[in-house]
Amino acid sequence: MPVPVQDGLERIWTVPNLLSAGRLGLIAVFCWLLFGPDDRIAAAAALAVAGATDFVDGYVARRFNQVTMLGKVLDPTADRVVVVTGVIAITLYGALPVWLAVLVLAREVLVSSAVLALAALGARRIDVLWVGKAGTFGLMGCFPLFLLSYAPQGWARDLRDVTFVLVVPALLLSLLAAVSYVPLARKALAERADRRRPANAVAP
Repeated sequence: MPVPVQDGLERIWTVPNLLSAGRLGLIAVFCWLLFGPDDRIAAAAALAVAGATDFVDGYVARRFNQVTMLGKVLDPTADRVVVVTGVIAITLYGALPVWLAVLVLAREVLVSSAVLALAALGARRIDVLWVGKAGTFGLMGCFPLFLLSYAPQGWARDLRDVTFVLVVPALLLSLLAAVSYVPLARKALAERADRRRPANAVAP
C-alpha cells in the first residue's frame, strides 16, 4: 500500500528530512577528515554513517508516516551528492579504481540529467526505485571499504579483494535501476502529452 505524502510547512522538520540534511553535513566532514588531517579511518567511518542514513531515513519515513514532498526531493538529492562527492574524493585519494569511478559517475550524470529534463518538460516526477536504493546502499557500503583497504598490510589486500566481489552486484543493481527508469520516463512524458491534449481532440 502506498504511503500517503504529507504536505505543509509543519512537515519540513521531520526526522527523515533531518537525517537527509545530516547526510550532507557528514559528507563535508568526510572530505575534511580525508584531505585535512588525512585521517583515512575516521573519514571511512563518516562515509559509512552517511551511507547508512540513506536506509534509515527512508525506513522511518514509511514506518511512521513521515513521507513528505520535501523528503521525496531531498532524499535522492542527498544520495546523489554523497555518492558523487564520495567517489571523486576517494578516487583523488587513490583508493578507488578510475574505471569504477567513471562507471558510477556516468550513471549518476545520466539519471540526474533525465530527472532535470523531465522536470523542465513538465512531466511528473518519478519516484526512486527500490532497486536503485539497493544499488546505492551497496555502493555506499563498498566505498568506505575501499578506503580502509588502501594500506600495505596483508589484511588490507584481502579486504580489497572482498570489496571488489561485493561492489559488482551493487554496481549491477545501480545500472539496472538506470535502465528501469527509461520506460517510466516514457510513461511520464506520455501522461504529460495526454494532459495537454484538448478534450475534444481526436487521438491519432
